[in-house]
Amino acid sequence: MIFYLTDRKGHETASHLTTHNDDEQFWSNATVDDWAKEMAGTRIIVEKFANISDNSVVGVRAPYLRVGGNNQFTMMEEQAFLYDSTITAPLSNPPLWPYTMYFRMPHRCHGNLQHCPTRSHAVWEMVMNELDRREDPQFDEYLPGCAMVDSCSNILSGDQFYNFLNHNFDRHYEKNRAPLGLYFHAAWLKNNPEYLDAFLYWIDEILANHNDVYFVTMTQVIQWIQNPRTVTEVKNFEPWREKCSVEGKPSCWVPHSCKLTSKEIPGETINLQTCVRCPNNYPWLNDPTGDGFF
Repeated sequence: MIFYLTDRKGHETASHLTTHNDDEQFWSNATVDDWAKEMAGTRIIVEKFANISDNSVVGVRAPYLRVGGNNQFTMMEEQAFLYDSTITAPLSNPPLWPYTMYFRMPHRCHGNLQHCPTRSHAVWEMVMNELDRREDPQFDEYLPGCAMVDSCSNILSGDQFYNFLNHNFDRHYEKNRAPLGLYFHAAWLKNNPEYLDAFLYWIDEILANHNDVYFVTMTQVIQWIQNPRTVTEVKNFEPWREKCSVEGKPSCWVPHSCKLTSKEIPGETINLQTCVRCPNNYPWLNDPTGDGFF
């Protein structure tokens, strides 16, 4: 239900695995089939039970940002995923633009014991540029960057978050205008209303002061890179005009609350909220449709 509401309002939904296996090394060493069951299976679950039928679930991010090497990217090619957004680039000036995996990555494989791909793959990488978390970049000593905003442990107030956003925006806007990716878990904003207020204020301020800045999805970034438009032309760039306004009524106002079990998760009853008919079983790794056939 949540997926459907966000998709209907123009947000993009991507695949982030079914099981979220806690063993980080599993993702580094998973087979092509493991990745297919997890990523393509999650896409089936989202498309069916969130009623997303426009083939728009085309992105991937691995759990714990553990890159799956050639096996992950081979799966993405076979399953027709457009982009990955797992690989982190170390803090750099200027930051990096998204790139394809046809050629060698334009930066080192960053992170502890990461397993980056070593072969050519027909997949885009929406690289996660590390963000500069220094409070006073002109005078503070160098600090390692952070890829996820909610992992920047020195953000302790709304004012700090606001200054952090402005500094990193300027790094991108005033240098090479590489897309600025802001990645965090929704709970971080929900549990810190002061951060949410600062974030919304910052968005409004940026849009009011810049007529050449847009907040877009990852697919829309790729569409612009493949077919660039000037500042004047981009106002009528069709891929960016889709879903600008919410049209029609939602599939339902009150979703079905389905209490389900699965042979793959013995002893547990799990609640699934969906606007479509409740399945026979809770959808999981070997039974993404919930029909019980596996």
